[in-house]
Amino acid sequence: MTQIRTDWTREQIAEMFDLPFTELLFQAATVHREYHPPEQVQLCTLLSIKTGGCPEDCGYCSQSVKADSGVEATKLMDVRAVLQTAAQAKDAGSQRFCMGAAWRNPKDRDMPAIVEIVKGVRAMGLETCMTLGMLTPKQADMLKEAGLDYYNHNVDTGPEYYERVISSRNYQDRLDTLQNVRDAGINVCSGGIVGMGETREDRVGFVHTLATLERHPESVPVNALVPVKGTVLGDMLADTPLAKIDDIEFVRTVAVARITMPMSMVRLSAGRESMSEATQAMCFMAGANSIFTGDKLLTAPNAGDDSDGALFAKLGLTPLQGEEPLRQARTGVDQQMEPAE
Repeated sequence: MTQIRTDWTREQIAEMFDLPFTELLFQAATVHREYHPPEQVQLCTLLSIKTGGCPEDCGYCSQSVKADSGVEATKLMDVRAVLQTAAQAKDAGSQRFCMGAAWRNPKDRDMPAIVEIVKGVRAMGLETCMTLGMLTPKQADMLKEAGLDYYNHNVDTGPEYYERVISSRNYQDRLDTLQNVRDAGINVCSGGIVGMGETREDRVGFVHTLATLERHPESVPVNALVPVKGTVLGDMLADTPLAKIDDIEFVRTVAVARITMPMSMVRLSAGRESMSEATQAMCFMAGANSIFTGDKLLTAPNAGDDSDGALFAKLGLTPLQGEEPLRQARTGVDQQMEPAE
């Protein structure tokens, strides 16, 4: 079995990106089959539990106060309303319930409600994931005690391109929160967005950052930018159609993520609603094994349950069975390092 390694060099990852496309997909599919059932895909639901008004200046985000996107700021949802939505998601077949709040970081006064939400969703038998911005060690410990399974905090892109997208926090801030989450014993969910005008070298840096963490993220969402009018990137790329990432290049990114992080759940995330069935099929072939279901991802459109059901039937895919990935993540896996060649 392919050994888990965290000593990848940028040169090795760049060489992977440069492989003939069919060879890259073959290698990714081979690695995928060693660690995951190839015909099963985890179904996840994402709910915005606090929308808009975020003080960060992320150039892609419609929820930033710097964006003129028409998204209105709301307060944190009532606990009962969140739990009702989670129950509906479970009834619709979701196995994982992800919750996002548009904060730079949660305030201590928000934590009791967040803890209650985590406990309530866990009691339904759903995996729980939250993304609340930056966390202190104390807040991470509180979420762990509540039973949170995963915490999402994306690195977004490679370290060199990051400052062209966000200036209100730096790359190390991202990594510090990931370390606080890991130190608390919570599984890490961290990925990024491609198609923001970055180069392939930047995508190499993005994958390299995650693949060389001391322990790989248990979940790696790969998003294609959804340009939103009124955001910096949305307005910048609106008149340059060629800036949209090529479908083949997007699949390459998924494949390289799969090869370098074999045990991670690689999630095909935002941007999927504009992808053809063929592109999505290639992503699954390249090792993507998790998707968001439903009609909306926070404030962005999503493919929808009916469309996903039809695609799964066409491709012979089924929802992930059992809790094996979560069991492995909770137990922990000895990640042996293989020397770089």
